[in-house]
Amino acid sequence: MFDTLSDRLSATFKNLRGKGRLSEADIDATAREIRIALLEADVALTVVRAFIKQVKERALGAEVSQALNPAQQVIKIVNEELIGVLGGETRRLRFAKNPPTVIMLAGLQGAGKTTLAGKLGRWLQQQGHTPMLVAADLQRPNAVNQLSVVAERAGVAVFAPEPGNGVGDPVKVAKDSITYARDKQHDVVVVDTAGRLGIDQELMQQAADIRDAVSPDEVLFVVDAMIGQDAVTTAEAFQEGVGFDGVVLSKLDGDARGGAALSVAKVTGKQIMFASNGEKLDDFDAFHPDRMASRILGMGDMLTLIEKAEQTFSQQEAEKMAAKLAKGPKEFTLDDFLAQMEQVRKMGSISKLLGMMPGMGQMKDQINNLDEREVDRTAAIIKSMTPAERAEPTIINGSRRARIARGSGVDVSAVKGLVERFFDARKMMSRMAQGGGMPGMPGMPGMPGGGGGKKKGKQKKVKGKRQSGNPMKRRQEEQAAAARRAQGGAPGIPGPGQDPGDFELPQEFKDMLPPK
Repeated sequence: MFDTLSDRLSATFKNLRGKGRLSEADIDATAREIRIALLEADVALTVVRAFIKQVKERALGAEVSQALNPAQQVIKIVNEELIGVLGGETRRLRFAKNPPTVIMLAGLQGAGKTTLAGKLGRWLQQQGHTPMLVAADLQRPNAVNQLSVVAERAGVAVFAPEPGNGVGDPVKVAKDSITYARDKQHDVVVVDTAGRLGIDQELMQQAADIRDAVSPDEVLFVVDAMIGQDAVTTAEAFQEGVGFDGVVLSKLDGDARGGAALSVAKVTGKQIMFASNGEKLDDFDAFHPDRMASRILGMGDMLTLIEKAEQTFSQQEAEKMAAKLAKGPKEFTLDDFLAQMEQVRKMGSISKLLGMMPGMGQMKDQINNLDEREVDRTAAIIKSMTPAERAEPTIINGSRRARIARGSGVDVSAVKGLVERFFDARKMMSRMAQGGGMPGMPGMPGMPGGGGGKKKGKQKKVKGKRQSGNPMKRRQEEQAAAARRAQGGAPGIPGPGQDPGDFELPQEFKDMLPPK
């Protein structure tokens, strides 16, 4: 969604790199490029003007002129202002003191409300709630049937007493659903209303009547992130006609310019609460302005990546695997390799996971061309092996490779390549488990510039950056290093305000990507 905007901003900040002092002309030129980038992304003009004004005022102030690295300070300012435009802090759902909590969805036809109701229901269920979806869209053909199918796929209850297709009273359905939810002990009710146009007064009044009948704790306006400036106009019309408490962005995985996401929160004063970024029911999560700003500026989204890993991987299994690796590399088998690979697959699209890593914007084309089916082919090869071959791959000779290749439908070279990659991965994981760090990741234990881990044999001394013999200059270098550390960022990973181009992807991950 934000690829074009990210590319333009990255190119703009790249021009600042290496400048020890920024003149007023440099800041004006940077502000002009940011303005063009935002306008090309279809961000509302009023939002762009306010954003640029604030950035310029801060960039011309003392916080940049007195900074050790003015260019990084400008990036930090843009990051903070972008977070403000996107709503500032993360907005959480308000739950009723006395259940059920009622959430009403409203929006245009085709915005994806019905599918989003299923995603929201599944998300609430994962948070420990017992949600129920209500089919109050009785206008659109087969809307009731669609919600029932989505609810079944999501594994949540549905209340659909009317067949729809123009039959039934949506206000009565919504009102009756509250009593039904109390009887069945559902603590959250999600009401799916009919899609409407901002100028359609009759349907707008129907939404207002449903709101008055159920007194929702949250009215969420569902907006298609791909419709550009119309999103802002429609949001203002809904705010006047029905009113809403928060915004949900759907179709955030589209290829449109995405200005709606950067405009709607600032224009309406209502924060974005959720975002849907795919077709699967799990492609849905709470909206974090700071994380989205970080993605737009090419700094990745490590917090979301960590959360996905915590949801997928069991702590007990992780400890068990670490203990096995600590005993020695031969303890790690192809069965373990397959199990780990399937766990990663459960986290979602590998392309999306790689896209959350800092600095990966520079490898965007390779990530987009990543063949997700490679994981399935690898699994097929391993499953075509005997238990003995999985436990000890060294016994796989030429005839065994030919048999495995026939069983998995691949070339013999693919089987050979997989076994070789497995041995490399086993060696790397064993070293990490024993405190040796990950090869190719600078600044971590067991690597050039890092410490820790057992050192075997004579190692080549790695030259670090020479310190200046001038005491004054050396002191400035130490202050600059301290400032970079204060801005955050794990070893080898840029923090807020740092240049994402400084991140170097480990060679093991680079091998997974197609060549440029």
